[in-house]
Amino acid sequence: MILYLDMVSGISGDMALGSLVDLGVPLDWLTRKLRPVLDGFELRSEIVFRSHLRAVNLFVDVTDNTAHRHYTDIKEMIGQAGLPRAVKQNALTAFEKIAAAEARIHGKDIEHVHFHEIGGIDSLVDIIGTFLGIDYLGVTRVEASKIPLGSGTIECAHGKIPVPVPATLAILKGMPVTRSDAKTEIVTPTGAAIVATLARNFGPMPEMEITGVGYGSGKRITGSAAPNLLRMVLGKPLAEEPASKSRPHILRDSVSVITTGVDDMNPEISGFVMELLMDRGALDVSFAPVLMKKSRPGTRIEVICREDDAEELAGIILTQTTAIGVRVQPCDRMILKRENLTVETGAGSGLGRVRVKEITDPDGRVRRVPEYEDCRKKAVELDIPLREVYDRVLAEANPLDRDLGRLYKTDTENPDGDFG
Repeated sequence: MILYLDMVSGISGDMALGSLVDLGVPLDWLTRKLRPVLDGFELRSEIVFRSHLRAVNLFVDVTDNTAHRHYTDIKEMIGQAGLPRAVKQNALTAFEKIAAAEARIHGKDIEHVHFHEIGGIDSLVDIIGTFLGIDYLGVTRVEASKIPLGSGTIECAHGKIPVPVPATLAILKGMPVTRSDAKTEIVTPTGAAIVATLARNFGPMPEMEITGVGYGSGKRITGSAAPNLLRMVLGKPLAEEPASKSRPHILRDSVSVITTGVDDMNPEISGFVMELLMDRGALDVSFAPVLMKKSRPGTRIEVICREDDAEELAGIILTQTTAIGVRVQPCDRMILKRENLTVETGAGSGLGRVRVKEITDPDGRVRRVPEYEDCRKKAVELDIPLREVYDRVLAEANPLDRDLGRLYKTDTENPDGDFG
């Protein structure tokens, strides 16, 4: 899924999380996911209207007023949390960006940066909650409009400072910004870190089939003609089209394939590189043993990705591995029509919400396959065999066809369902 951040009037953490709630991320689910990581807060929301546009105004009611934390404290808190891999990586990246900006501004070592407002429970909830919401919606690609900036001054822990505040400008370095008529801060350091972590491209809305629109409300009077809103647009890529009229359920699209070979790399690095590539948008990553020149055993790395992501992913390979060159080739592929869904299992199964992939076979038959990561977590939480979780989900997701054990044998090897 594609998510487009339309920054009508900037972005802050509560605006981002409010937009995601408006898109369908449940507040109670967010609270349950955040509670093992953080305590001392309650989430609530209200419906407001800004220039006659309906939006979600999100509140983080804080009962723990510990607002001052060091970067090392936050990094340790997130690192030890039982969060999905992508959520944890995004949260660590966002806070690293904030810490690096603060360290440069105040002339301190990054590990000893002391957060003020950004170290509070509400900011932690906004940042980690936003990445949880992105994961909940199955978003794999984020694009954004140019970032509008406000003007004037605001009061903070250090006194009165100009807008945009120094931390926001430092975080946004290298990204396209534009002016606005707002007379106050409309992009906070928290909002800037979220955009800098997620967005791959900036500009007009990408081509996609819109499936949802969410509005998150800001709380300030900005003095701008534009309503104080962040709009998020969720959609499916349009690149996929039927391979032929006779096979409407087989789709065709274009991807890039990156390949290289290495024969002098510590194999322990391979797992890290694979995780990093998947977190940064790769559709599939595979390693295969090969015999290279001079009869040396080596590893062939192959990455399948969207064409827009090829340059970034090739750079990761060249930076993180011992490869001194990669091959990037355009490739047409044929895939089965599929859609990410969340199944609400019955009370008898004891599993709650579980993500599945709905796949349409060439003959038009539909089957639903459980997502490996969700099933793995349920197996650990409930202390039951993984195969039993699969059986329960399959029975709930495919009530008319209970003999479906064969389906998950392939999908557990490819939980993201991209099928190369």
